[in-house]
Amino acid sequence: MGNASSTLTQYDIEEVQEHCNHLFSQQEIVSLYQRFCQLDRNAKGFISADEFLSVPEFAMNPLSQRLLKMVDGLNFKDFVAFLSAFSAKASAQQKIALIFKVYDSDYNGKVTFNDILEVLRDLTGSFMSDDQREHVLNKVMLEAGYTRESSLALDDFMKASDEQSSSLWSSLNQLSS
Repeated sequence: MGNASSTLTQYDIEEVQEHCNHLFSQQEIVSLYQRFCQLDRNAKGFISADEFLSVPEFAMNPLSQRLLKMVDGLNFKDFVAFLSAFSAKASAQQKIALIFKVYDSDYNGKVTFNDILEVLRDLTGSFMSDDQREHVLNKVMLEAGYTRESSLALDDFMKASDEQSSSLWSSLNQLSS
């Protein structure tokens, strides 16, 4: 499983479904496998960063460099697991967990003010100055009950995103739109 010359067996499909919590149908997994094989140009069984960058939508994403760290070298099963967070069937928690990983650039299990600031810098580019970004982020962090020195673990990150009154996530979404 995972190189262009192989085919998926029923067992492979069911194993991948299990791995991604049944967020994709068997037909969707077959389609994803075909796309995976197209991207895996050298039939190595995994997709390199350069192969991911061949997808225009991926290459143009302002967070592509952060995402590349997460996807470089994925085999088919892990490729599907990564994509499962983008599925319409994925829970809010699964989507937030992926967002958390994007923000947690040093992979220490915590998201800090500076981690969020780096993402904002990637998303806003020259449209905002560093001072503007810091001012806005300070304000929304305080409104959400956190300080500039706070470190958010995944549970904190999920809790903060669940609070409808918190302006943190709506403000970040507005900044990134």
